[in-house]
Amino acid sequence: MRELSLHILDVLQNSVEAGASRIKLTISEDMIADRLTIIVEDNGRGMDKERVKRAVDPFYTTRRTRHVGLGLPLFAAAAEQCSGSLTLESELGKGTKLQVVFQHSHIDRAPIGDICSSLLTVLLSESQVDLHYLHTVNDRRFEFDTAEIRTELGDVPISHPTVRDWLREFITQGEREISAMA
Repeated sequence: MRELSLHILDVLQNSVEAGASRIKLTISEDMIADRLTIIVEDNGRGMDKERVKRAVDPFYTTRRTRHVGLGLPLFAAAAEQCSGSLTLESELGKGTKLQVVFQHSHIDRAPIGDICSSLLTVLLSESQVDLHYLHTVNDRRFEFDTAEIRTELGDVPISHPTVRDWLREFITQGEREISAMA
């Protein structure tokens, strides 16, 4: 994929399909260590050990709509191509944790891309999943938690056009501010 945000969107959608009500997405850009780390943790159904082992096999999928599952294998390949790795931990009934590491400066590393659109795609879906998002670039950070936002909104849905527009601007501005001096 041309942008890491599309890989992230795929993983977030996997979490939603696994019944997660809460997802934590952490993106850490450490220029000194030359590492980009992406972590997605959810409280979905989880997977048994056999399914975890097979999750990066492109010819294995639990979906009934197709016979291959390329999301995680492509994400793993992208990381490995950039001196990184993908690790997956999961426990049935408790959830899943995915960690993907890249050499930040690697010439073949795709840009993070339009993370705002990827987040909004999940947040504005029918799933009602809560997302805790943290993006750090060295010592700068941008963070929000939709559980807190929903509490402030009361009965107003997060998909309300005014809230949606505010969220888009809030995320865009937050990302812009932490990346300005990267």
